[in-house]
Amino acid sequence: MTLAEQWVAFYTIVRKEIRRFLRIWMQTLLPPAITMSLYFVIFGALIGSRIGQMGGFSYMEFVVPGLIMMSVITNAYSNVVSSFFGAKFQRFVEEILVSPMSNNTVLWGFVIGGVARGLLVGLIVTMLSLFFTSLNIQHVGVTIAIVLMTSIMFSLAGFINAVFANNFDDVSIVPVFVLTPLTYLGGVFYSIDLLPDFWAGVSRLNPMLYIVNAFRYGVLGVSDVNVTTAFLMVGGFTLAAYAYCMYLLSSGTRLRQ
Repeated sequence: MTLAEQWVAFYTIVRKEIRRFLRIWMQTLLPPAITMSLYFVIFGALIGSRIGQMGGFSYMEFVVPGLIMMSVITNAYSNVVSSFFGAKFQRFVEEILVSPMSNNTVLWGFVIGGVARGLLVGLIVTMLSLFFTSLNIQHVGVTIAIVLMTSIMFSLAGFINAVFANNFDDVSIVPVFVLTPLTYLGGVFYSIDLLPDFWAGVSRLNPMLYIVNAFRYGVLGVSDVNVTTAFLMVGGFTLAAYAYCMYLLSSGTRLRQ
């Protein structure tokens, strides 16, 4: 295929992915909006008023960046894992594999679809947060970069999960037993400065801590970790996930139900 034809194929996959989650917006966009609104009310308005300040900010201001990033991660991941596993389950993934599209075209078509959903949900959650607090972004470049890199990384992770999933139960295992615990223990609701030295050291082994704090630094200008280290970790994980996805596509491993 020529470059122009590859672009048409890529655009087609991306358009299909975006239209898919927009068509069922009551399942893809509304639930995270409701869930995050409840977080804002419970943790920000009710509990936050009793906690007081954290990291020099009101508790609501402190948790909002983490909640936004949590919604981006969850939805970018979920979009790709559900969509690509659906292609396997409905057995039209073979048509994609035997087409003249390059593996890069196929992979990035699904990934950009996941990124689009993650960013859209993140934007919705951000707009909802403005009803509860004000956001003054301190470092626009850092904020945009970490959101894009993180959504790409977890879209790739969702693709890997979809490749190895044998049934719909396998699709939900990683979000429930891996992503959710790591996110909740990744400094979304607290600063690791409050933890004893031992548990603070353990928390630094959690990659979510670096992602959440890098985004918090972009929004509020404060972070519990080194932001450069956070970007290096996200970049390293993203490159590793991309290389593994390309290997899975080129080898055809487990791509057929």
